[in-house]
Amino acid sequence: MPAFSTLTIEQDPQSPRVARLLLNRPERLNAINDQTPREIRAAVEWAQASDDVHVIVVEGAGKGFCGGYDLAGTAEQNIEHPCQQESYPWDPMVDYAYMKRNTEDFMSLWRCSKPTIAKVHGYAVAGGSDIALSCDLLVMAKNARIGYMPTRVWGCPTTAMWTYRLGPARAKQLMFTGDTIDGKTAAAWGLANEVVPSEELEAATLKLANRIAGVPRSHLAMHKLVVNQVMLTMGLEQSQTMATMFDGITRHNPEGLWFRRYAQAEGFKAAVQWRDSGKPIPEGDEARALIRELEARQGK
Repeated sequence: MPAFSTLTIEQDPQSPRVARLLLNRPERLNAINDQTPREIRAAVEWAQASDDVHVIVVEGAGKGFCGGYDLAGTAEQNIEHPCQQESYPWDPMVDYAYMKRNTEDFMSLWRCSKPTIAKVHGYAVAGGSDIALSCDLLVMAKNARIGYMPTRVWGCPTTAMWTYRLGPARAKQLMFTGDTIDGKTAAAWGLANEVVPSEELEAATLKLANRIAGVPRSHLAMHKLVVNQVMLTMGLEQSQTMATMFDGITRHNPEGLWFRRYAQAEGFKAAVQWRDSGKPIPEGDEARALIRELEARQGK
């Protein structure tokens, strides 16, 4: 089996037609670092190349599926990092190239010919929801939560999957609010294929995976291609191009830069608490004035 630093992948000993891709940074809630997207793609390519594997289950170690990008440290630091260029002027195409590559790596789960199932417990949020929604099917624990809180400020989901999975009205509700929804709501909205109590999540996921795994690989590939082609015809790739570019803008416009400076001055947890509380986000001239004030405090 291939060896990775952020995840593992292997055939299930009891169900060898099922590959288990485990996001494996439990001490960081499986947060996405620079290696994670590349390793997801490499793991998918390994499973794709194995004739024994018919279906891939994606899951997270520890308390949850994935808590998003690992920003708690870097967002507070006065250094340049891939998700926030500090050099001036900001180069949107450099930003776009970095984030588009991550998006393409996550979407390897969607593009591969073998069905992929996200098994979600705990949280699948922000970039973690991008990973989950790049999978074909979603099995959730009732008390699990999924959503993209950074739509309130400092983020846009680059896979643009919410509309294609939920329809425009529900997608707009989540994008406008940044709210997360639990498994029960995800099932009611048609996002999750199956929702069960957390203690039944493993059994339910394997039951579905094994049912799929009995189908010939060629049939699975054809059926997946037909559905994916519909999404492509609807404009998925164009949506992802726009979303990935907008993601960079949200991190560099006045509101995004305010969030960055506030995190540097007060800590990332304080910035996230403000973002998620419903308290109005500073914008426009107010944001610019606060940026100047925060930068003065930091000696910038």
